Amino acid sequence: MLARRASTFARSFATVVDNAGVKVAAIDNGQPTTAVTFLVKAGSRYEPKPGVAHTLKNFAFKSTAKRSALGTVRESELYGGVLSASLSREYLALTSEFLRGDESFFVDLMSSFLTSSKFQRHEFQEYVLPVVEAESTAASQNPATHALELAHSLAFRSGLGSSLFASPHSHVSLDDVKEFAARAFSKGNIAVLGTGIDSAALTQLVEKALAGASVGNVAVESKPSTYYGGETRLESHGGPETVFIGFGAAGPADPALAILSAHLSPQPSVKWSQGLSPISAAIPQGTSVQPVLIPYSDATLFGLLVQGSNPEGVKEAAKVATNALKESTGLNGDALKTAVAKAKFAAASSLDGRDGILGALSTKVFANSDASIEATLASIDKVDAAAFSKSVAAITKSKPTFVAIGSVQALPFTDELGL
Repeated sequence: MLARRASTFARSFATVVDNAGVKVAAIDNGQPTTAVTFLVKAGSRYEPKPGVAHTLKNFAFKSTAKRSALGTVRESELYGGVLSASLSREYLALTSEFLRGDESFFVDLMSSFLTSSKFQRHEFQEYVLPVVEAESTAASQNPATHALELAHSLAFRSGLGSSLFASPHSHVSLDDVKEFAARAFSKGNIAVLGTGIDSAALTQLVEKALAGASVGNVAVESKPSTYYGGETRLESHGGPETVFIGFGAAGPADPALAILSAHLSPQPSVKWSQGLSPISAAIPQGTSVQPVLIPYSDATLFGLLVQGSNPEGVKEAAKVATNALKESTGLNGDALKTAVAKAKFAAASSLDGRDGILGALSTKVFANSDASIEATLASIDKVDAAAFSKSVAAITKSKPTFVAIGSVQALPFTDELGL
C-alpha cells in the first residue's frame, strides 16, 4: 500500500525544469489552495559577514519598485493570502499561500523582492533592525535553539557553522545587505517550488516575472563543509537544563541516519504507551530526549537533545541516550525492520504538509537529484544490518559535538558519558 501511494506521489511530481537558469518544480494534488516558494541560496553559510543573511531575511516584503511595504500588505490581504520568510543555513525561503487562481499576483509580488528591492534606510532602521534584535534575543533565551546554534559552530566552524541569527556585535550595515543581495539574487541561485499549481503554469509565470529583470548570474560561494566537533559549556538559568550530544559527517546524507533517528526516538506509536525505544523506558521522570537529524547539501549533523528540570536527571538521561546510541551498531532482525518502517513512515508522512515538501525538495532541487518520495523510500530500504552498523560506527567514532547549557558544574562532561 505504501509503495503504491509513494509511486502515485512520485508521478505527481513534475520534473525539475531549468527555466533560463531558474529551477522550477511543482506538485498539484488538486487542493483548493496554492503555495509558491522562491528558494534562494542566501543562507547564513554564504554570508560574507555574520548577521547579513538574517538581516536580509527581514527585508522580505518591504518596499520595491512596484509596491511599498504597506501596499504589499494591503494587496495581499485583499487576496486573503499569507506571506512568510524563513532562513536556513543554506537557503532564504520566501513563501506565499493563497487561493488557487491568484498565483499571477503572488508570483509577481515575490519576484519583485528579488529584482527591484529598494532597501530603504528608514525601513532598515525602523523595521528591520528591531525585528532582527528581537529574533536574536528570543533565540539566545531558548536553550534548545541556542544549543543547536552552538553545536553547528563547533561542528563546522565556518560555512554551516555560521549562525542563523545576528549577534549584538555583528554591526551589519545597509550596504552589507545590498552587496549580499546583489550576489545572491542571481538566476543560478534561485529555485521556485509550488504546491497546488501545475508545473507548466508556474514555469510560465516565473519566466514572465523574471523576464528582462536585472538579475545577475554570479553564483554565491561557500567552501565545502568539513566536520570538526568540540565541546562548550554555558552557564544559564533561564530555561530547562540542556545537553546536546552530536556527531557529524561531510558528504551527502546517509539514509542509515534516518533509521538510527527512528530507532532512538522515544515517541511512541500508540498514545499513552511507552514505546519500544531503548531510551524511553530508562530516562528519569521529567526529562526528554529528542533525536536531531539535520541534512545539508554536503554534510549532516546528527545528535540527541536532552532536556530536563534538574541537572541530575539530565545527566542520567544523557548517559542512557549515549549508551543506546553506542549499542545501536548491533541493531538487526526485527528491531532493524521496525526502525526501517518507522523511518519510511516519517519520510512519507512529512510530505503530507507543505513544510515537509519544501524540506524534501530544497536539498535536491539544486543538485538535480531525484526528488520523489519513492527514491527516498528505496534508499532507506537498501540499508541492511551490515550497512547500518558500518554507518553508525563511522559517525560515532568521529569527535563528538557536545553542548551543555544550564548549571554547568552539575551537568555531565563528555568523559562522564564515555565519549
